[in-house]
Amino acid sequence: MNTRAESILITGGAGFIGSNFIPFFINSHPGYNIINLDKLTYAGDLSNLTEVEGNSRYHLVEGDICDPQLVAKLFREYDIRGVIHMAAESHVDNSITGPGIFIKTNLNGTFTLLEAAREYWMDGPFKYKDNYKGCRFHHISTDEVYGTLGETGLFKEDTPYAPNSPYSASKAGSDFLVRAYFHTYGMNVTTSNCSNNYGPKQHNEKLIPTIIRKALAEEPIPIYGDGRNIRDWLYVMDHCTGIDLVYHNGREGETYNIGGRNEQDNLMIAKTVCSLLDKKIPRSNGTPYADLITFVQDRAGHDRRYAIDASKIETDLNWKALEDFNSGINKTLDWYLKNKHL
Repeated sequence: MNTRAESILITGGAGFIGSNFIPFFINSHPGYNIINLDKLTYAGDLSNLTEVEGNSRYHLVEGDICDPQLVAKLFREYDIRGVIHMAAESHVDNSITGPGIFIKTNLNGTFTLLEAAREYWMDGPFKYKDNYKGCRFHHISTDEVYGTLGETGLFKEDTPYAPNSPYSASKAGSDFLVRAYFHTYGMNVTTSNCSNNYGPKQHNEKLIPTIIRKALAEEPIPIYGDGRNIRDWLYVMDHCTGIDLVYHNGREGETYNIGGRNEQDNLMIAKTVCSLLDKKIPRSNGTPYADLITFVQDRAGHDRRYAIDASKIETDLNWKALEDFNSGINKTLDWYLKNKHL
């Protein structure tokens, strides 16, 4: 192990995935200092990072990835040797009503980070500075860039992009920027595209926390359209182990799809959560929580089905999702009942 800890910049570390990833990553790699750059918007929650508060190898910087002066200063001040970029605007509904911030954060923010890394690590195209050979930029993206599937088939790494929302379009653009910095400048980059994450610390606006919150409040549980939109559900800690493997062992310039092989439609998700709540915290009137499920007008441009073929990361990097949906949703529900005032 190096006598001097190596500094890794993690963006958006106070968000859902980041606040699960940072405690795992810092404990798994004692040779790293973690610099967490987070704007602390509504989606960031520092209470989800109490496990690393006071850790001498963890440093929180409140700031914007779109600020080139700040980002360049962090590279110099901490001598950044790697980037794991997960900061993003990610709520599809918000991208429909206010797309501008998605373009700014997801596109311009990624560009700002790539430029800072290129200028700090490299002397020119395909020429790393002597002390910075091996420095890597890992970009975290989504399966939504691929568009929608029919009843069969899976998204693969070479599936053509076909984004259908401002959110997925902004993420597709950021993926292409990362690709361009590999092909044009020879930057050591990797990308991972994940399926729907769930688990502890997820923001209340997302589907599963909304189901839990509405059920416990005895309010209607809103389900878009007919509830048959299918997603591949990935437990967040399985995603974290995948990110770790790709960052350390993935091939330069490659993309890896990370999925849980757990296809569920939204209605089934709601019914499963309600059934578990019936057992854990029965309603006072004795009726099932599922009675609260209410169908609402569908989201504009709502993709019908996503599903990921994770064969590449499973075969090349020996990754495996440890949680099936039953075990993962039980862990998730228990965490929310213990930790959140929903």
